[in-house]
Amino acid sequence: MAILLFVLLIVLFLINVPIAVALGLASALIFFIDGNVSLIVIMQRMFNSVDSFPLMAIPFFILAGKLMESGGISRRLIHLANVIFGRIKGGLAIVSIVACAFFAAISGSAAATTAAVGGLLIPAMVKKGYDKSFSTAVQAAGGTIGVMIPPSVPLVLYGVTAGVSVSSLFIAGILPGLLVVGSLIILVYVISLIKGYGGGEKFDFRDFFKALADSLLALLMPVIILGGIYGGIFTPTEAAVVAVVYGLIVGVVFYREIKIKDLMEIFSSSVVITAVIMFIIAGASVFGYFLTRQRIPAELTEAMLGVTTNWIIALLIINAILLICGAFLETSAAIIILTPILVPIVSALGIDLVHFGIIMIVNLAIGFITPPVGINLFVAANIAGTKFESLMKAIVPFIVIMVIDVIIISFIPSISLFLVGLAN
Repeated sequence: MAILLFVLLIVLFLINVPIAVALGLASALIFFIDGNVSLIVIMQRMFNSVDSFPLMAIPFFILAGKLMESGGISRRLIHLANVIFGRIKGGLAIVSIVACAFFAAISGSAAATTAAVGGLLIPAMVKKGYDKSFSTAVQAAGGTIGVMIPPSVPLVLYGVTAGVSVSSLFIAGILPGLLVVGSLIILVYVISLIKGYGGGEKFDFRDFFKALADSLLALLMPVIILGGIYGGIFTPTEAAVVAVVYGLIVGVVFYREIKIKDLMEIFSSSVVITAVIMFIIAGASVFGYFLTRQRIPAELTEAMLGVTTNWIIALLIINAILLICGAFLETSAAIIILTPILVPIVSALGIDLVHFGIIMIVNLAIGFITPPVGINLFVAANIAGTKFESLMKAIVPFIVIMVIDVIIISFIPSISLFLVGLAN
């Protein structure tokens, strides 16, 4: 029955059935054929999977990102980054990465980060003489930071699915996220040196202090969100609500860039994105329920331990699985499908589940820039007005450097767990 389920799932994917529908439909068909589980139980499972307080953070972080994009917060952060880094070699490319890190500290979404920052910086880079494919690839890769630096929607999903503290995952994601930011900055700087992109202008302190003053309210947003979580003032879900309220007040009252007429479009687009994610969660929960009933995670754990009990070799195999799955599966679906399967294995190997959560998210983040799915590539290509295929060569160095980051994070657990230990 398990083999039949996976065959059905692959067939549905191949005929372009939406992921959420494919997961739910394939699982429901198997339960119907099996006849041992009432379809009412399936509906109850789907409802219960989204009836979760931690999952309430998802729609609010998505809405906060939309408010940030529409309210002038992202534009001011980008301007500040440009004043600081824009005058050095490859400055605009570095600004793109830094701006993505700023935006990631609020939105929690890779595609949203790519769209918000790319809409401003890709045209600016091309105008300054940067190659269009390189500019687009930089933005697509920078957008992946959106799911690493907290708050992160995928980290929330993993925490709920694996039964791990979301607050601990958020703390654990800081240093790995900064590692990826640093490695991408080094990469774009080296490429820019070779290609001769950017540089030559002098740093102006007056421009810096003016940009800093203009973006002060924008800079306070991640400080309030993350400071509140790590200070124990509110939970990640409550932090998401605070982010929405703060973004709304700043955008409407202080920056005055959000008009009342704009709110309907902001709310409706956030609802659509949230509905898609929740539908995937509901469908994947039925899929996971079937796997658990068939003892597939337990059997896979036994099989893996039969092959090797060495955590290093096992982790290399798991990383390879995650990289492959990330290239073909939407991130939310991949997390909900793979977490129940892989968590028993890594637990048996003695790998910390918080550390593994970071490994999983960084691996799957690479899927955002890896064909054939590569959603960030599609988003960035659409913004740049270029073809998806034209990015294949330009994106390779970014994939390579991020794979190196995954290996470093995997085998140096303290990168993920150091701040968690301090917080505890």
